[in-house]
Amino acid sequence: MAELEATLFDIVSNINTYLSNYILVFLLIGVGLWYSIRTRFVQIRCFGEGMKKTFGSLSLRGGKQEQGMSSFQALATAIAAQVGTGNIVGASGAILTGGPGAIFWMWIIAFFGMATIYAEATLAIKTRRADEDGSYHGGPVYYITTAFQGGFGKFLAAFFAVAIILALGFMGCMVQSNSIGSTFNTAFGVPNWIVGVVLVVICGIIFLGGVQRLAAVTEKVVPIMAAIFLAGGLVVLIARAKYIPATFGMIFQYAFQPQAIIGGGFGYAIKTAISQGAKRGLFSNEAGMGSTPHAHAQANVTDPHDQGVVAMIGVFMDTFVVLTLNALVVISTLYTADGPLAECGAAAASTTLGKANLAQTAFGVVFGETAGAMFVAICLFFFAFSTILSWNLFGKINVIYLFGKKSAKIYAALGLVFIFLGTLMSNDLVWELTDMFNNLMVIPNALALFALTGMVVNSTHMSGKK
Repeated sequence: MAELEATLFDIVSNINTYLSNYILVFLLIGVGLWYSIRTRFVQIRCFGEGMKKTFGSLSLRGGKQEQGMSSFQALATAIAAQVGTGNIVGASGAILTGGPGAIFWMWIIAFFGMATIYAEATLAIKTRRADEDGSYHGGPVYYITTAFQGGFGKFLAAFFAVAIILALGFMGCMVQSNSIGSTFNTAFGVPNWIVGVVLVVICGIIFLGGVQRLAAVTEKVVPIMAAIFLAGGLVVLIARAKYIPATFGMIFQYAFQPQAIIGGGFGYAIKTAISQGAKRGLFSNEAGMGSTPHAHAQANVTDPHDQGVVAMIGVFMDTFVVLTLNALVVISTLYTADGPLAECGAAAASTTLGKANLAQTAFGVVFGETAGAMFVAICLFFFAFSTILSWNLFGKINVIYLFGKKSAKIYAALGLVFIFLGTLMSNDLVWELTDMFNNLMVIPNALALFALTGMVVNSTHMSGKK
C-alpha cells in the first residue's frame, strides 16, 4: 500500500506541477482580469452593494424556503465550501512551500477572482433549471452547454461533472476529513478512525435531509465558526502586535524576492511562490473552479446581478478576512525574529513542521501548545465539516446531471465511504489528488466563462440602469 501511494503521489504531483505552473495561473488571472475589465471592475464598483445585500438584513434563521434557498443561505452554503482546510491547512502549505510571499499572490488571485465569481453566479442564475416541484438546480454544466452547443458542449459538461464529483464529492471530502482527523489526533489524542465514524454519522443525517436541512445548518454554522476563528486570531495578533509590520513586510518582500527564502534562482523561486499562491488560492476561494455556482443557483432571486454581487463577498470574506488572518498568525508567530522558522528556507521549514500542524503550532505560541492545538482542531472541525456538506451537494447535482435522480443515494453512500477513508490515508497524497481534479475543473469552466462574456456583461449593464 505504501509503495502504491508513493508511486501514485509522484505521478499526480508531476501532473499538478505542469497544470499549476503553466495553465492554472494564466487561466485564473486571465479570466479574472478579463471580467474585471469587461464589467468595469465590478468588484470595486459594486462592493458596497454586495456588502449591503449580504449583511443589510442578516439573520441566522432564514426560514424554510418553499424551494431553493434564500440569498444568504446560498451564500452561506458557498462560503461553507470556500472556508475550509484551504484557509488553515492550505494557506499554511502555501507559506511552507512558496514562502510568505505566496500570500500576496493569493490576494492577487482573489481580487480578480471576485470578478470571476460574479460571472459564475450570474450565469448560474441565468442558466439554472426548475424541477417539477419548483426547486432549482444549476451550475457550470448548464452554462457550459449553453456556451457550446452539440457534442462538444456535452463533452465539456460531462468532463466537468466527472472532475467535480471526483475533486469535491470524493477526494475533496477526503481532504477535509483527513485534516479533521489529523488535527483532532494531535490535539486530543483521538484515533483517526473514531473521528471518521463520527463524521459519517453526522454527515449521513444531514445528507438525508436534502437541500433544506443543509441550508438550515450552513446559515447557522458559517457565521458562528467564522466569528470564533476571527476572535482567536485577533487575540494572537494583539499579543504579537509589535511583529505585525514585519509580517506584512515579509509578505511583500518575499512576493518579489522569493529566492531569499525558497532558495534556487529567481525564476524558479518566483514561479514557486506564484504557483503556490494560485493553487492554494483556488482551493481556498474556489473562484474560477466552478464549484460555488451550484450554491448560488439555488438562491431565490430574480435578478442575476443581485446574487453576483453577493457571491463576490464570499471570496472577500474567505481570502481577505479568514485566510489573511490565519496567514498573519502563522507568519507573525513562526517567521518573525523570535519565531522557530525565522530566516528559515522553505525547504528547511517544511522538514521542521507540516502544513497540517503549522497553524496549531502558530496559535500555540500565544495560547500555549495544548490550547493552541485544541483551538485550531475545533475551528477546523467546523470549517471542514461545513465544507463537506457543501461539496457533497455540488457533487450530487452533477451526479444527477449525468445519471439521473436514482443515482443520488448511491452517490451519498460512496461519499460517506470516502469521508471515512480520508481520515486514514496519507495527507500529501489526498491533497495532490484533490489539487489535480480541482485544476482539471478549471479548464472547461474557464472556456465557458470566456464564451458567455456577453451574457454576463448584459446583466451587469442592465442592472446599472435601474
